Amino acid sequence: MPRKRITQIFPWLLPLRIWQRRFCFYTRMRLDGNRYAVGKSETTLPYQLFETSCPLYNRETGFDMVYQGNKVFNLKLAAATLDKVIIGPNETFSFWKLVRYADRDIPYKDGLTVVDGKLTTTSGGGLCQMSNLLFWMFIHTPLTVVERHGHGIKDFPEPPSDAPMGVDATVSEGWLDLKVKNETEMSFQISITFDEDHIIGRLLTDQDNGQLYEVINGETLYYCKNNKVYEEVDVKQKTILTATGAYASEKLLYRNKCEIGYPLPEGTDIVEKGAKAK
Repeated sequence: MPRKRITQIFPWLLPLRIWQRRFCFYTRMRLDGNRYAVGKSETTLPYQLFETSCPLYNRETGFDMVYQGNKVFNLKLAAATLDKVIIGPNETFSFWKLVRYADRDIPYKDGLTVVDGKLTTTSGGGLCQMSNLLFWMFIHTPLTVVERHGHGIKDFPEPPSDAPMGVDATVSEGWLDLKVKNETEMSFQISITFDEDHIIGRLLTDQDNGQLYEVINGETLYYCKNNKVYEEVDVKQKTILTATGAYASEKLLYRNKCEIGYPLPEGTDIVEKGAKAK
């Protein structure tokens, strides 16, 4: 059995621990020497590098759909701090640097989130859908990923999207951030909009560098260990020359690993690495 944290033994200490983590989290950012992207431009940059969208509502969570509506409310608060942000040359994007005060005037609602490995509801729940979207956009660019954390467990099937498996980025204020650095001479602009059923993200640039990017899966493995089922999958980025459509390069971005917390489709090949799954 995992050892309990002190805040699990003495829950009244949790608010102090959260304050401490957030204080240290933002203090480190002030002192780390990075120039963080905070500026916005009402003028849209001229070149669209990538566009994507994903459904706002997931009906496979097992929770009341009211929490999906609350999530959408939270996403729109966060989007107001992210839309139109410019990431200039040598600037670093930080999710929490921008979203930190998204609920200053209007409080977040309770949405779904994972706490101590269990899916539950909490204020501001659901913001990971925004960080997932941003990460999917960022890996279609020459931006350098500085910090990204995958979800440790998938509690329910993902809604349909154009993203392959293993492309996600969980965030937790004071603990986990999403950061990318612009090491190019281009500027990038984030655009986040909504229609009735979807969130739509676009990345715009001030220059056409003659390249597009494709993200694909490589080797995928499902295996059982200690009565749990895990997924491991390679995530690769291909660079495409827009003038010819030819692939210029391919690289492995990372190998993603997570636990699967729901029944996989019948016939899925699962390799036994430990005790058999129940």
